Amino acid sequence: MAKTKATKTVDVKKKPASKKKPGEPKTVRDAKVIETETGYWHLTDDEVLLRSPEPEDAYKTSDSWRVFRIMGEFVGGFDELAATTRGVSIFGSARTLEGHADYKAAYETSYLLGAAGFEIITGGGPGIMEAANRGAHDAGAVSIGCNIELPHEQVPNPYQNRSLTFKYFFVRKTMFIKYSNAYIIFPGGFGTMDELFEALTLIQTRKIRNFPVVLFGSQYWRGLLSWLTSTMINEKMISSEDLGLIHLTDSPRDAVDFIIKTAYQGIDNGK
Repeated sequence: MAKTKATKTVDVKKKPASKKKPGEPKTVRDAKVIETETGYWHLTDDEVLLRSPEPEDAYKTSDSWRVFRIMGEFVGGFDELAATTRGVSIFGSARTLEGHADYKAAYETSYLLGAAGFEIITGGGPGIMEAANRGAHDAGAVSIGCNIELPHEQVPNPYQNRSLTFKYFFVRKTMFIKYSNAYIIFPGGFGTMDELFEALTLIQTRKIRNFPVVLFGSQYWRGLLSWLTSTMINEKMISSEDLGLIHLTDSPRDAVDFIIKTAYQGIDNGK
């Protein structure tokens, strides 16, 4: 029997409507609207700034316009940290768990520094940063967190009594350098290495005065220091004096005593 309109089989299973992939947003605000989409690459202000310009870029999303946002971040940071005169920045892995020996050492080091009248500055996140802010907090000292917006949002630790949030890494790094009288570098990853070698480069090239750079954890840093000695010095890429910019220790008390002894040496000598 021929199928009529009444008897015609209807396929009730419909293909799901295809989701249109969102295009690349023109601004970070646009990105935040669609950042929950599966497979979407989360855009940061740094990436927007550092990517190559395209012909169709609108003026308000151009690099020259972004200068005002960058300037605003600098002004905000300078205003907030203007009274920070005894700052010590502590760096290390965000992945270090509470109870780990490095966490305990960072807490103790920060507590001792805070008790000695120093202000503690960290990246504001978990791990070593949390331990350092916690030590300063418990010592009744100024505990500063310079947080950063990341594609996977960093949650600020709860031990900051002064908290800033930056969109641009280079603005944040300027705050660390400007308001620190010393750096303490605990075991960490790429970000920790970045802060370490930036400070050493600025000191080596005399762009800033020679302030204390403390490496904490001889076991962790042993391989790096061995390579610096056996390869970089042998190849004459650095001098033996450059290695003298680093103070290695496994003791919170020694780290603090070294900073108390040397942090203001350059200033006191009129350098």
